[in-house]
Amino acid sequence: MQIQINTDRHIEGDERLAAWASGVLEQALSHVSDRITRVEIHLSDENGDKSGQHDKRCMMETRLEGRQPIAVTHQAATMDQAVNGAAEKLTSAIESILGRQRDQRRRQAEPLPDEATPLDEQ
Repeated sequence: MQIQINTDRHIEGDERLAAWASGVLEQALSHVSDRITRVEIHLSDENGDKSGQHDKRCMMETRLEGRQPIAVTHQAATMDQAVNGAAEKLTSAIESILGRQRDQRRRQAEPLPDEATPLDEQ
């Protein structure tokens, strides 16, 4: 799983931030990481230098093998909360998609029920 981290001009995108955000994401997606080819994390401070409630934003976009990209966004008061919230949302979205795929394959593999015997043959 390849992880790319992007920041806006208000957030210093250093190695420590990249390692921390990657760790949060890898832990959250560890059970499905073999199905993910790439994840992009976009971190931003919506209010810039001003403080504000829910002004930290984390957007995560992931690419599952053979599927369209999935994107989630979470805004919070701190970057920690924003990244963790987005990771939870992304995990939930991926599990939902993979669950629907499993159900669809299971339904396709089930044999069709036998047709009922017509009443005319009595």
